[in-house]
Amino acid sequence: MLFQSENITEHAVLFVVFLLVLPQREEVGASRELPNHYARWFRAFGSLVRSYRVARDLTQEDMISLGFSVRHWQMIEAGRPSTLVTLLRISEAFDIPPEKLLAGLSHHLKPSKTRKSV
Repeated sequence: MLFQSENITEHAVLFVVFLLVLPQREEVGASRELPNHYARWFRAFGSLVRSYRVARDLTQEDMISLGFSVRHWQMIEAGRPSTLVTLLRISEAFDIPPEKLLAGLSHHLKPSKTRKSV
């Protein structure tokens, strides 16, 4: 019986130590909130992708035949963050090299300068 009591105490101590060193949510890990200049870039990318789709006279539903769900395509065009794999799939779907697809978007990555009031 003493062994079980020691085991429980040991686990309780480990649990308390774990709680004490558990990082606060805002201190560690990835945030789902994008910096403004990243959000601008994804909106510009979505707009560019939409222009390629429209230029080819395709609807969002037509993108299903190219391997995208309508909802996923809507999110891309709305400027939701996309993965590199999605970028490559879009490039392949439109038969455009990725570097051409991204050409001209780099200026959206510059953080806007905010003026501090004195």
